[in-house]
Amino acid sequence: MVDERLIETKYKMLLTSFTERTRRLWAATEARMAGRGGFAAVVRATGISPTTLAKAGRELGERDPLPPERVRRSGGGRKRTESLDPDVLPTLERLVEPTTRGDPESPLRWTCKSTRNLAEALRGQGHSLSHVTVARLLAEADYSLQGNRKTMEGTSHPDRNAQFEYINARSAQQLTRDQPVISVDTKKKELVGAFKNAGREWRPQGEPEAVRVHDFIDPEHGKAIPYGVYEVQRNVGWVSVGVTHDTSAFAVETIRKWWRHMGKKAYPRATSLLITADSGGSNGARVRLWKFELQRLANKTGLAIHVCHFPPGTSKWNKIEHRLFSFITQNWRGKPLRTRAAIVNMIASTRTRTGLKVRCVLDTHHYPKAVKVSDAQMQQLRLSPHNFHGDWNYTIAPNA
Repeated sequence: MVDERLIETKYKMLLTSFTERTRRLWAATEARMAGRGGFAAVVRATGISPTTLAKAGRELGERDPLPPERVRRSGGGRKRTESLDPDVLPTLERLVEPTTRGDPESPLRWTCKSTRNLAEALRGQGHSLSHVTVARLLAEADYSLQGNRKTMEGTSHPDRNAQFEYINARSAQQLTRDQPVISVDTKKKELVGAFKNAGREWRPQGEPEAVRVHDFIDPEHGKAIPYGVYEVQRNVGWVSVGVTHDTSAFAVETIRKWWRHMGKKAYPRATSLLITADSGGSNGARVRLWKFELQRLANKTGLAIHVCHFPPGTSKWNKIEHRLFSFITQNWRGKPLRTRAAIVNMIASTRTRTGLKVRCVLDTHHYPKAVKVSDAQMQQLRLSPHNFHGDWNYTIAPNA
C-alpha cells in the first residue's frame, strides 16, 4: 500500500531545494517506485497536475534528456497572456490613460488605478488575467508609479523674463555698491504639536516616533508662521516665527529685526536696501499695508528701500525658497514640531556646507488682520515707481 503521508512529508521537506524540473522528475520517480496506485497517490500528496506528472514519467525514459541548465524544452510552458490575447495590452493602456487614449467613459476615470482594480476592469471587458500579470504588463510597457510634479505655473506674463533680467541687473548694481540685497517670503505655516512631519530620520529599528493620527489644530499650541529674510551677499538668514497672523506688519517687522540685529552691523555705511519678494501674500505688490509699513521702516532706518517683485506664478524663483527654506525643511524632516521652542531651535540650527547660518526668534506680538490703509495715508508715501513695470518695481524713500 502506498504511504501518501510519507510522500507528502518528503515533498514538503525537499520543496525549497527543487527547481521546476527536479520537482517533476522526483515526483515521477516516486510514482514509478511506488508501483500500482503510485501515480494517483503522488498527485494527491503533492498537488502536481496529472498531465505534468505523466510528461515527467516519459521524460525519465528519454534517451536525449534536457541539458542540465534547462528547466523545460524550448517553447514549453504556458503561453503569455499577451500572446493568447493580443488585445489585452491596448485595452490596458486605454484604462490607464483614458484622457489621452480616447476613452472618456473608462470605469477607472475617477478611481484609483491599482493593479487589482485594473485587473477587475479588464475581466469585465472579457480579458482574464490577474493583478500580478497587470503589473508585469505595465512594467514591460514602461509604466511606473509616479506622483505629481509641480511644473505648471499658469499663464506666463509677457514681461516675465524681462522682469527676471531687471531684478538681476538691480541686484548686481546694489551689490557692486556694497549695499544689502535681501530675499523675503513666508514659509509654509506649521502645526505645533505631536503631528506627523514629512520625511524620515534615523531611529532604532521598529521604534518610530509616535505622533497624532489626525492633523487637527491644537488650540493650546496653534500654528507657527515662519517669515524669513535671506541675505544674498553673506549667505545668512533671519527667521521670525509668528503666532497670530501673516500680515504685512509682521513681514516688515521681521525685516526691521533683521536690520537691527544683523544688517546694520554688516553694512554700517548702507544708504539703501533692495528687497526681492513675491507678488502675493503679506508682501504682495498690491498690498497697501505692505507699502505703508515699508515707509515706516524707511523713516526709522533712513534707508531708501527698493522693492522688486517676481512676476505672478514664479515664487519658486525667489532665492529664499531654495537657499534657506529648503534647508530648514531638510533639517527638521521626520521630526514632529512639538513646541514653538523646538521650531525656533531647529530653524536656528540649520547649516549647510556652503556656510549658511540662520538666526531665529519667536515673535509673540499680535498682528491683527484686515487693517485698512486710507487713500490719504497712501498719498503721504514717498513712493516712486520705476520706469520699467512700476507696479512691480518701486522705491520708497524716507521722509525728511
